[in-house]
Amino acid sequence: MQIDKLRGKTLDQLFEAILSLKNVEECYEFFDDLATMNEVQSLAQRLEVARMLREGFTYHKIETETGASTATISRVKRCLNYGNDAYTLALDRVQEKKIE
Repeated sequence: MQIDKLRGKTLDQLFEAILSLKNVEECYEFFDDLATMNEVQSLAQRLEVARMLREGFTYHKIETETGASTATISRVKRCLNYGNDAYTLALDRVQEKKIE
């Protein structure tokens, strides 16, 4: 994993803080303080690109609907195909929660 290069106390603290948030509103408040709007938007965009790729949308449709560059779409696709299956895990869990 690429992120292993960053593994340590500081990153653990960040992830523990995110895991401690109890609802979407707390996430809005935390990420508003933590990151720029562009950084938050970029993360959200990547997740949406992953969802759309899984559902079989074309690069053109994804680019049009999300504003993501083809480079971003390609990177997300590479992660979906050869990564840690984290996008799949997260998207599946979000979908399961919607069904409940």
